[in-house]
Amino acid sequence: MSSPSPPPPEVVVKNRFLGFLIWQSITSSAIFILFKTLLLSPLTNTNLASPSLLSLFAFLIFHLSQLFFSASLALLSSPQPYSLASPLQLAVSLLRFLFVSDDHFSSRDFHRQANLYLSFFLFLAAASISGFLSVICVCGWANDGYDGVQLIGRIGLRGFAFGLLYACFYIYKQRWVLEFPIIQRPPFFSIKVRLPLAIEQALKLSSAAYVFSAVLLLFLPNQFKSYVTIKKFITEQIILYSGSLSVFLCWEISHHLHQVLHTKRFIFAPPKGSAAAETNPSEPLLAALEESSPGSLPQFLAYLDLCMVCENNVDTWRRAAFFEETGETYKRVVAVCLRPLEQLASTLGEGLQTHSVDKAYQQSNQFQSQTDLQQDPKYCKPLNNFQQCAWCARTVAFLTARSHKEDRYGVAQLSGSNAAVTSTLLSCLLAVEAFMGKKTNVQTPHQLMGPGGIKWATLSTGRRDTVVAKKRSGPVHSKAYAVADVLKTSIYCIISAFHDEMLTSDKAGLLEKDWLIGSKPLFGTRELLLQKLRLFLDFRAS
Repeated sequence: MSSPSPPPPEVVVKNRFLGFLIWQSITSSAIFILFKTLLLSPLTNTNLASPSLLSLFAFLIFHLSQLFFSASLALLSSPQPYSLASPLQLAVSLLRFLFVSDDHFSSRDFHRQANLYLSFFLFLAAASISGFLSVICVCGWANDGYDGVQLIGRIGLRGFAFGLLYACFYIYKQRWVLEFPIIQRPPFFSIKVRLPLAIEQALKLSSAAYVFSAVLLLFLPNQFKSYVTIKKFITEQIILYSGSLSVFLCWEISHHLHQVLHTKRFIFAPPKGSAAAETNPSEPLLAALEESSPGSLPQFLAYLDLCMVCENNVDTWRRAAFFEETGETYKRVVAVCLRPLEQLASTLGEGLQTHSVDKAYQQSNQFQSQTDLQQDPKYCKPLNNFQQCAWCARTVAFLTARSHKEDRYGVAQLSGSNAAVTSTLLSCLLAVEAFMGKKTNVQTPHQLMGPGGIKWATLSTGRRDTVVAKKRSGPVHSKAYAVADVLKTSIYCIISAFHDEMLTSDKAGLLEKDWLIGSKPLFGTRELLLQKLRLFLDFRAS
C-alpha cells in the first residue's frame, strides 16, 4: 500500500477557497440573524420566532449575495501587488498586441493588464450588486408600506452606493494583496484577534457610507423621499444604518477570513515515518516551487514553507534531507531561492545603467536622475515583490548558516553554493543601495577610510539635500530600505556562522576564492563585493 502524499498546490488553493466559503456563510448567516433579532425586530414589531416565506426568501438572497461578493474577492486577490497601467498605456499595449505579433513581452504585458482591469471591474460590480441585494434583504422587508419602486429607490440604491464605495476603498488601499503574517498563529486565534479590527473598520465605513448615500438621496425624485411622520423617518434611518453596519461587518469579516485562511502555512511534505519521507521528502516542496506559476499563491505558500523549515527547528528531518549526499537537492533549493534575488539585482542594475550619463552631467544632476529612476515602474516592480525576496534571502542565509553544523557531506561548499549565495546577496545589496542613491567607490589601499576599503560618497549641502529628503520620504524608498535591511541581516547571519573561517581565509588571501564566484557578479565588480564582504566581516556595514 502506497503512503499518502500531499495534494498538488492547485488542490490546496481550491480546498482553502471552499473552506473560506463555508466559514463566510456561517458568519454571514449569524450576523443576519443577530441583527434581525436584536436590532431590527424591536423597531418593526416583527416576530422572527415564526419566520414567514418572505423572510426565508430574504435570508436566501442575502446569503447568495454574500457568496457572490466572496467569490469576486477570491478572484481579485493576489499574493503580490501589481501596478495598474493608465487607460492610455493599456490602449498602447493593445495596439502593439494587435500589430506587433512577434512582440512576446507586449503580448504578456497586455494580457496581464487586461486581466487586472477585468478583475477590478468585476469586483466593483460584484460589491455593488451585493450591497444592493443585501441592504434590501436586511432593511427592505423590515419596513412596511413600500412598493417596488420605493424599495429600489430608497433602500436599494443606497445599498448599491454602499457596495461601490467599499469596493473603491478596497482597491485604493490595495487590501486585495495577501499579507502573510510574520508569526503563524492557528486560524481560530488569528480570526479572534482580527475580529475587533473588523468591527472597528465596519463602524467607520458604515458611517462614511451612510453620509455619502444621504447626499446621494438628495438628487432622487420626490416620490423616493416622501415620509408620513418624523417618527417614521427616524425609524427608517436607524434601520438603514443598522442594516448597512451588518453588511459592512459581513464584508470585513469575509476579508479577514480570506486573509487568514489563504496565508496559513501548508506543509509540502509527506507524513513523517512514511516511505516517501524516508526516500525523497523534499520532492513535493521542490515541485511546488519549480512548477507553480511565478507569483501565484501556491508558489508563495511553498516559499513560506521552505523558509520556516530553514529557520526553525520544528522539522529538522526535512532540513536534513536538503543535505543529502549527492548535493542535487541542496543545489535545487538554492537555485530556486536565488532566482528572484538575481532578477532583482539584474533589473535594478539595468535601470541604473540605462539612466547613467556622462560623468560631468552625472555629478551635476545625480540625484535628479536617481529620482527619475525610482519613478519608473519597470524598475520599481521587483521591489514590490518584497515578501518573496525576503523569504528567499532568509532561506539561503539560514540554510548556509545551518550547513556549518548540519552538512555532513560538505555539499554546500563543494557545490559552490556558498559562494553563489554570498555573491548574490552582496550584489543585491549594492544594487538596492545604488538605487537609493548611495554611491560606492572601489578605493586603492592609500585611499582607504576604515575597514573594508569602501568610501561612501558624502552629500553636499544646498539644493541636493532637499531632493534627497523628498526621495527618502517616498514609498519606493521605504520598500528599498526594507529590502536592504533584510539583505544585511541575511549576510550577517552567514558571517556569524562562518566568522572564524572567513577571518582565516582573509589572512591567507583566500577570502575572494572561497566566498565569491569566479565570474562577473550580477551588479558591481568582484573587487567591490570583496570590499563589502570585508566590511561585513568587521561588523561595520550599516
